[in-house]
Amino acid sequence: MNERPLLETIEIETAPSPTAAVIWMHGLGADGNDFAPIVRELDLAGCRGIRFVFPHAETMPVTINNGYVMRAWYDILGMDLVRREDTQGLRASQRRIDDLIEREISRGILAEHIVLAGFSQGCAMTLQTGLRYSQTLAGLMCLSGYLPLADAVASERHAANQHTPIFMVHGRGDSVVQINRAEASRDLLIELGYAIEWHEYMMQHSVCAEEIDDISHWLQRILKANNG
Repeated sequence: MNERPLLETIEIETAPSPTAAVIWMHGLGADGNDFAPIVRELDLAGCRGIRFVFPHAETMPVTINNGYVMRAWYDILGMDLVRREDTQGLRASQRRIDDLIEREISRGILAEHIVLAGFSQGCAMTLQTGLRYSQTLAGLMCLSGYLPLADAVASERHAANQHTPIFMVHGRGDSVVQINRAEASRDLLIELGYAIEWHEYMMQHSVCAEEIDDISHWLQRILKANNG
């Protein structure tokens, strides 16, 4: 661990002494409380004990929202999301998420039992961090977001997570992160040799019941109680 203060988090454990962790990043303007209620909606009967970690991003002025200060993982500079990107902010938040992974490892959870998850900006941070992380993770859960710094992935990715399962979902009616942006991210990752499980739903920039069922099934597969 280094001198950076850890982000504040909400933690929910599904069993005493969990042996797996899901670090789940919220979207722009939200905080860790946003997805914490979903834990009780997930069927995790087939999983090992899990510690869900919901960090709060720090606050910053967000350009696209007229400089309004809110919780954000990085600045959004324009509507298209990728033509101009906040490279410095993305990399700074990547380091903060690295620190959260290292804390789980220091608490006795193997990297291969740690899932990174996120919605919207949190999805972008899941891919930004997970593809570059130097130890093999259990999976990357990518909800209603996109791949940031896409042109840098091929040269910056780490071989440790080349075969890590990636779960990507999106709403067909999403007007915040349009589905063609997510599809372009998916297609680039497939081109780079990643295994993508893709789902799309009749929803907007949100979460639906069918999606929660699919998340449950995916977590049960990759965090089975009798794995390892």
